[in-house]
Amino acid sequence: MESVRSDPSPQGDSALTVKILVAGGFGVGKTTLVSAVSEIRPLRTEEALTERSIGIDDTSAVAGKTTTTVAMDFGRITLPNGLVLFVFGTPGQDRFWFMWDELAKGALGAVVLVDTRRLADCFPSVDYFERRGLPFIIGVNQFDGSGLHTADQVRDALDLSPDIPVIGCDVRDRESAKQVLITLVEHIMRSMVRRDPGALTR
Repeated sequence: MESVRSDPSPQGDSALTVKILVAGGFGVGKTTLVSAVSEIRPLRTEEALTERSIGIDDTSAVAGKTTTTVAMDFGRITLPNGLVLFVFGTPGQDRFWFMWDELAKGALGAVVLVDTRRLADCFPSVDYFERRGLPFIIGVNQFDGSGLHTADQVRDALDLSPDIPVIGCDVRDRESAKQVLITLVEHIMRSMVRRDPGALTR
């Protein structure tokens, strides 16, 4: 499987690596999550918002946002079990969605970040991963003024199946963001076992 492979570590040992995506609407925290968890200097492809984006990019809920990802974010994190995650953040605006198919190649799963003040912004991401049959979880980023919503409320609003995890998080906090990724890996493993009971033992 091309998305799970053993790569040599700096110490000469082989490490199991997995490619995952972080998706969601504009300004939902994708770049922040990748930056928070990455053990290397993250790669960013951010550009400043300009007057041309007025009327296209809705910044009403993220008034302090001055940049946007135009291609991808990339970071790397090693989990406590030794699994290495290559984390790719997708661009949020629909005019950059042509990048998604390339970014999704070889990915084993995805995190869809959600801002409950703008819940509809995550619908395209959910639809995309459902169509591809790619395991995903929902990370509810806790923004000021977003209010408290239970996992079941968010799941019902997004019309998700009961087996898809919904987890609250603060993507600015490394441990909180890391727990989102751990939850995704656990979900990927369960999904693999459901499809092929012997997948993790071969």
